[in-house]
Amino acid sequence: MRNFKLQFPLIIAGILALTSCKKQEQQVLQSKKMQEKSVAPALVLTYTMSNWMGSLPDATNVAQISIPGTHDSGARTEPVAGTAKCQNLSIADQLTAGVRYLDIRCRHIGDSFAIHHGSIYQNLNFTDVLNACIGFLNSNPTETIIMSVKEEYDATNNTRSFEQTFDSYVSQNPTKWDLGDGVPTLGSVRGKIKLLRRFGAGTTKGIDATNWADNTTFNINNSAANLKVQDYYNVSNVNTKWSNIETLFNEANNDTSNRLYLNYTSGYKALIFGIPSITTVSNSVNPKINTFFTNNTHGHYGVVPMDFVDATRSQLIVNTNF
Repeated sequence: MRNFKLQFPLIIAGILALTSCKKQEQQVLQSKKMQEKSVAPALVLTYTMSNWMGSLPDATNVAQISIPGTHDSGARTEPVAGTAKCQNLSIADQLTAGVRYLDIRCRHIGDSFAIHHGSIYQNLNFTDVLNACIGFLNSNPTETIIMSVKEEYDATNNTRSFEQTFDSYVSQNPTKWDLGDGVPTLGSVRGKIKLLRRFGAGTTKGIDATNWADNTTFNINNSAANLKVQDYYNVSNVNTKWSNIETLFNEANNDTSNRLYLNYTSGYKALIFGIPSITTVSNSVNPKINTFFTNNTHGHYGVVPMDFVDATRSQLIVNTNF
């Protein structure tokens, strides 16, 4: 009995010590959880719409990224409402809002490129576009810009080919271009414009997209690059247009290859006398894009060229990469 009395305080002390250790362990675990909770939001906020690609690994193939884009990126002027204007934001503002795919339509005139939508001059020249892009990349060297270049409207007063005039622009800043014909990794094109070529060329020059089909969904399979494009632009039914868009979103997200998906959400609906209405399509489709990416917050959905892009819609798409 006497031995038990002597041991009893020791037993109590041991229990208290164990209890104290457990409390300390619980406090450490709680502290770690609190730190993790405080760190998580910081990770989400490590990028802005000006430098979001900087948060993606160099080894990421461009085809495995969700990329906001614009259709007819320079089209901000129209003679009649709804017939030609496709964007509210300037090229510079599009890039700041997170856009990394530009659809540039060039009229070849006087051995230079003027930006057109059909016959309508957009009070913008290719030099203006390049100044905006190169200025942006100089300020944000972690980014890349995929640029689709297409010949638009009638060529006039030229002494050389469209390709030769394009080459003359590239020669002014050759280090700012990637003219390889494959779909690259992000690390290899940071700080550069990656050409997606929709004009004829006599030499290897950018991703070859010259076999662009009309008003449909189609594949382009080259030795160096595979593309799948949805460009149903003459929209008879806006619900069918959205169905085509959504189908390609889901296909892109399920594709583990390096096929580049280009999902044009743009289009027009012909009204009375065949007058095109761009906003009839954009007013229907753009809210659906917002809803889709509010509900699908992670994945790779390809390039999404849009009419009337804004920072909110662009960020919803960008966020799926993280």
